[in-house]
Amino acid sequence: MTRPLHLHPDRLFASDPAQRDIARALYRTVADLPIVSPHGHTDPHWFATDAPWRNATDLLLVPDHYVFRMLYSQGVPLDALGVPSRSGAPTTDPRAAWRTFAQHYHLFRATPSRLWLDHVFAEVMGLDVALEEATADLYYDHITARLAEPDYRPRALFDRFGIEVLATTEGAEADLSAHRAIRASGWGGRVITTYRPDGVIDVEHEQFAPAMARFAELTGEDVWSWRGYLAAHRKRRADFRAAGATATDHGHPSARTANLSAAEAEALFRRVTGGRPDAADADLFRAQMLTEMARMSVEDGMVMQLHPGSFRNHNEALFATYGRDKGADIPMRVDYVAALKPLLDAVGNERDFTLILFTLDESTYARELAPLAGHYPCLRLGPAWWFHDSPEGMRRYREMTTETAGFYNTVGFNDDTRAFLSIPARHDVARRVDCAFLARLVAEHRLEDWEAAELAQDLTVNLVRRAYRL
Repeated sequence: MTRPLHLHPDRLFASDPAQRDIARALYRTVADLPIVSPHGHTDPHWFATDAPWRNATDLLLVPDHYVFRMLYSQGVPLDALGVPSRSGAPTTDPRAAWRTFAQHYHLFRATPSRLWLDHVFAEVMGLDVALEEATADLYYDHITARLAEPDYRPRALFDRFGIEVLATTEGAEADLSAHRAIRASGWGGRVITTYRPDGVIDVEHEQFAPAMARFAELTGEDVWSWRGYLAAHRKRRADFRAAGATATDHGHPSARTANLSAAEAEALFRRVTGGRPDAADADLFRAQMLTEMARMSVEDGMVMQLHPGSFRNHNEALFATYGRDKGADIPMRVDYVAALKPLLDAVGNERDFTLILFTLDESTYARELAPLAGHYPCLRLGPAWWFHDSPEGMRRYREMTTETAGFYNTVGFNDDTRAFLSIPARHDVARRVDCAFLARLVAEHRLEDWEAAELAQDLTVNLVRRAYRL
């Protein structure tokens, strides 16, 4: 006997009736506002070609490390989920992979992945029975058939989701051809890019040398000289701005910054590019480049984002077989106060510069991040991110930052996802959690109802438009 798939209209609201009523009223005012997605990892080629996705597995399972990391933790091999290896060896067929996923769907109870996926299944795909082993083939056939329909192509869904703007993320070595194709197509959807130069900054990355070669080809600069290297960044930033970018993004292991003299920076650059750099020099170079990127943001107005604190590819055996982004990235402790001081000494009082800080270390919210953002004009706090992009993570974020940084030193919500179909679900969760938080403040007589109504609008669309200059 199959079980119904049901999304409760009061999900994520308080059980207290008074708070729930306030949250309901606030949510009604923001539920249908447009989606502003200023930072994510969807593939711009989807919107350039508008080609249909092939099947449920390729769209919803294979790209989603939130999903397959949970299954892997329970002993399900990635091959059984259709995740390709570096060697290109065949994996299981998509239907078999989906059946394996369905058999293990109970593992996601009370996780954000369950919230997002059930929303996709019910609201986007129109399914009304729960996913389980008995319904695996029904789901696979229904979703795959829907994906062949014109209304389920990327551009149609973009319009249906009410997306006002969607930012993708590309490396400094990307040619941006997909963004040019989108603009040339005549389609009205606003898809912009984000400058992510990590590939030509992290000298320890296994693809650093080929990325630098492409960097040189695209810019016509001598990227192996310090002067030419910085000039190449300025050229690429200009290329990205021409493709709609308003922001840069930096995914460094730590938040460390440095402010070396010009001579010291050039000597460091020669060391890290002249052979096999040691770990200390590689780390110092990343730190110096954050300050260099901040200075360039002062020049060109691009908003800067810093996403530190992930130990990437922690599982060496998995990395060797499957490569990056396979669910083995683990949060670490992060220092911000001392780490950011060199950068802040250089540009921290620039009122036209914006640096948005994210964290995977929640212990820093009240101790470091909120006090920093509550003082420096350039600093804003990004939303709860990655492992904390969840109802409880969002509540903790608001509880630990609001009293010191307020609401207006934050930047609303961004979904930071590769999973395009989950974007409405993620924004809906954020809106519900924020409305529930505001409802509690109203019920406790800490906010007036009209203030909460204004804040609900600001947290949903106004702060993100302002922070990312959209």
